[in-house]
Amino acid sequence: MQRVREQLAESESDAVLLYDPINIRYATDTTNMQVWTLHNRFRYALVIDGGPVVLWEFHNCEHLHEGNCQVDEIRPAISWTYFAAGERAQEKVVDWARDLVAVLKSYCGENPNLAVDMLDLDGLRALNEHGVKTREGESIMEQARLIKSAEELELMRWTMSVCETGVERMRAELRAGMTEQELWAWLHYENIRHGGEWIETRLLVSGPRTNPWMQEASDRPMQEGELVCFDTDLIGPYGYCADISRAWTVGHVAPTPIQRDLYKYAFEQIQTNAAALRPGLSYREFSEAAWPIPERFYNNRYSFIAHGVGMSDEYPGISHCGEDWDRSGSDGYFEENMVVSVESFIGEQGGAEGVKLEQQFLITAKGAEDFCRTSWNDDWL
Repeated sequence: MQRVREQLAESESDAVLLYDPINIRYATDTTNMQVWTLHNRFRYALVIDGGPVVLWEFHNCEHLHEGNCQVDEIRPAISWTYFAAGERAQEKVVDWARDLVAVLKSYCGENPNLAVDMLDLDGLRALNEHGVKTREGESIMEQARLIKSAEELELMRWTMSVCETGVERMRAELRAGMTEQELWAWLHYENIRHGGEWIETRLLVSGPRTNPWMQEASDRPMQEGELVCFDTDLIGPYGYCADISRAWTVGHVAPTPIQRDLYKYAFEQIQTNAAALRPGLSYREFSEAAWPIPERFYNNRYSFIAHGVGMSDEYPGISHCGEDWDRSGSDGYFEENMVVSVESFIGEQGGAEGVKLEQQFLITAKGAEDFCRTSWNDDWL
């Protein structure tokens, strides 16, 4: 909460309206149907700089937050989604704006500056008609979430231990003939039974489906000796993310020379780039000094060299130098207590297979510290 208020002051915003359930949880320590409310606008929160925190909650859910000292007031949410309001949507958006603006102006005056993390056009228009000046609030929340507190790091370590348990279960269960989905289910199983919440993607593939990357798990039976690669994207206990990738062979048989080379290149990319991480290094400097991708693998490169991790994949997403940086690079500086995942995908265009690896790191005064204990395939190296 303190980091959110600091960002509000720096951006000269009087308050921030939050609809993203991850942002709501970060600021208020409240959670309710997280995945459902990602696409159904039924709960929102207002954090006022120097004022109270007000949560608008789904019908009859106030009891979920008894004893929560982060929230000063809970009010019934008003939704104008077509699902909830149908033909009365325009009527409900007027009601929503009137209710929200009454609270906002009572603490911030007649012409408040309101940051908003996500809101549709009808909502923005309704606020503007009440004299509320709006600006984007996504950057406020991403900057607030950038640096992890000691307590957050403990929760992230807890989530990572759950992820490690799930990965080891997948390793133990992996055998020829099972489908990609059957293997992937073991990670979900271990996550849920240890208090985790959901997994953001279904990125587990085998054999010819490993190259190019970004296909999701299917009912394809896996064959002995094929590569199998996955990316956890796991949201574990208390809503924190564990984001790592590993690659094995089906049946854990010895890799072919080609598989071994793909793995060695991917491992080298991860280790080289992680070794450069340190506080004070700019994202652009990191990009320019990154491991040079061999030309035959360049076309199928991963979209980022590295990205932030917290309650999900977070800012910054660091582009490769050259054309990627020119198109979408955004500069900044690494700081202590940032957590980042370093990425690699190695596969030739048109190649039979590819290797996806990823490791999570904590930025310390001395550089990057491994945040994950899941082993590498040392005998492949």
